[in-house]
Amino acid sequence: MQLLMSPASPFVRKVRVLLREIDLLEQVEEVNVSTTPLASDPTVLAANPIGKIPALIRTNGPAIYDSRVITRFLNDYAGATLYPAGRIWDVLTLEATADAIMDAALSMTYEARFRSEEMQSKDWLEAQWGKASRTIAAVNDRWISHLSGPLNMGQIGIACALSYVDLRHDARQWRTCNADLAAWHGEFTKRDSMIATAP
Repeated sequence: MQLLMSPASPFVRKVRVLLREIDLLEQVEEVNVSTTPLASDPTVLAANPIGKIPALIRTNGPAIYDSRVITRFLNDYAGATLYPAGRIWDVLTLEATADAIMDAALSMTYEARFRSEEMQSKDWLEAQWGKASRTIAAVNDRWISHLSGPLNMGQIGIACALSYVDLRHDARQWRTCNADLAAWHGEFTKRDSMIATAP
């Protein structure tokens, strides 16, 4: 199998962390592609008509896409336990929460990178940061206890989302009002899988 990816994408990083945590690197080749919202790589378009990464090219069956589909597929493929049945709704909600942070942060990045300075909207940037910061606060205030215990995809997703905020929007200082989450993130990023996938 082949994973179409770019190291800076937080959605890709979720999958790359999973590959290392459940020992699938020999079964899945990571293929670095150069794609943007304005110019999709032809290889990506062949796998995913919307042109987004990650996409997983399977040996038996069509390519699959959306990071949550890929992580669920690979977890089942490996017989892993990153989606534990007893906590499935909490884990899925945490993963969706992580994706929401990524969506808002990535939207901010795209606004600054792909629109000329005179066309950029400060209101749009602040609205997106409002979404991200409210969601980060909700994880700190309501979900922090769910980040302990055996490793699962909710934890991986939140860690990758926060690391992307650090990468692209560090000046926003999300840690200032989220001490518990900051401490958890500091420990989680010491995992070998997080170190190996740092952009």
